[in-house]
Amino acid sequence: MENHEIQSVLMNALPLQEVHVSGDGSHFQVIAVGDLFADMSRVKKQQTVYGPLMAFIADNRIHAVSIKAYTPQEWERDRKLNGF
Repeated sequence: MENHEIQSVLMNALPLQEVHVSGDGSHFQVIAVGDLFADMSRVKKQQTVYGPLMAFIADNRIHAVSIKAYTPQEWERDRKLNGF
């Protein structure tokens, strides 16, 4: 699966402002940014992002995914640490 495909799936499934995806074809890192993450625990944020990807995980198009989810305010504060 390609990085842009994962980005499209997430942008279409969730009301996100930004999605950044990097990876090698089966192992991916996702940074998702959206107001929907406000007042969510870290686990709930990850579950929200995993949801639209579960079919791709189940059929092994995605072998592993690392997720970081931020509100726009959190992302503004932390993005310099992530090199964006």
